[in-house]
Amino acid sequence: MLLELLKNMIFFVLHVDNGNIFPKPLPKDEEEECFRKMADGDKSARNKLIEHNLRLVAHIVKKYSQSNAEQDELISIGTIGLIKAVSTFDYKKGAKFATYASRCIENEILMNFRSLKKSAGDIYINEPVETDKDGNTMTLIDLIDDGTDIHEQVELNIRSKQLYNFLEKCLDERELEIIIHRYGLYSSTPHTQNETAKKLNISRSYVSRIEKKAITKLKNMYDSEL
Repeated sequence: MLLELLKNMIFFVLHVDNGNIFPKPLPKDEEEECFRKMADGDKSARNKLIEHNLRLVAHIVKKYSQSNAEQDELISIGTIGLIKAVSTFDYKKGAKFATYASRCIENEILMNFRSLKKSAGDIYINEPVETDKDGNTMTLIDLIDDGTDIHEQVELNIRSKQLYNFLEKCLDERELEIIIHRYGLYSSTPHTQNETAKKLNISRSYVSRIEKKAITKLKNMYDSEL
């Protein structure tokens, strides 16, 4: 599930302008309208909700990051929590989305910190792996009986084929290598920027620079295909 979210996340990154200036939060009525459209299958409304709440991710990350390098990494992780929040929030209950999303984002960051203390091969039945509609963490055992959404799986397969085609067309060997390691493509395991740097014996800043360059190239190719 987390691997699929990471793969979906790279498509979202292609739609967001690079830089540290995030769009302002949506007015309440516009936010609710986006949730209504999303419930009807409007993917652009979903992306708009994510994009306009990235500022919330950045705000929360400031509490946990000790450096710019760590901040970039945590924003990526916090964005996964935001994507989960948008996907599971029930706007009909009248709750404030920012409050719900904040819990999901923090849960994702805290779960990442806990996972860093464990070996990559360890799996625990009570390990928090998801957030429910009320912002509470769910364990692996809570999710065992969940069925697979066939429509989402088909969409993921189609988008994956498009991404892999773009990867081969516009990235050089080093850019491709870093993107594969970072996002767990080609059935590999996703890595943080620090892990990627150690694996390739290069600096974390170099990984960050090449990753941003590769994302920009992929975004430009995606836009040219629209």
